[in-house]
Amino acid sequence: MSFAVRWPDGTVRDYYSPSLVIHDHLTVGDRLSVAEFRRRATDGLTEAGERVRERYGFLCSSAADTAARVASASRAHPGDALVEVVSMHPPLPSASPPSVSQPSASPPPAQAPSASPDPQEHS
Repeated sequence: MSFAVRWPDGTVRDYYSPSLVIHDHLTVGDRLSVAEFRRRATDGLTEAGERVRERYGFLCSSAADTAARVASASRAHPGDALVEVVSMHPPLPSASPPSVSQPSASPPPAQAPSASPDPQEHS
């Protein structure tokens, strides 16, 4: 999955996580200090790498590379400056807005009883 952040200098950078677990650490719209973003991103990427190891038997080098890129970019800014998480793709299923083309999950409104008797009905 990918996530993008806007650094304090306005630069937007894309990053990669091998697991959706990064959603447990970051949320679109978060405005975090550089130090807090680095901590959360590193924690999430470490967890993502461990999930890969549990499943495939080896650590994910992409998670480690992304953590190193985050650390490097973090050093270019004061620790208390703000980073904004601008996107995460794919979003979590519960976080995605409902599609306009999908029917509503609510039941259709009840219809008023008909004024004319049912011809099939017997008394």
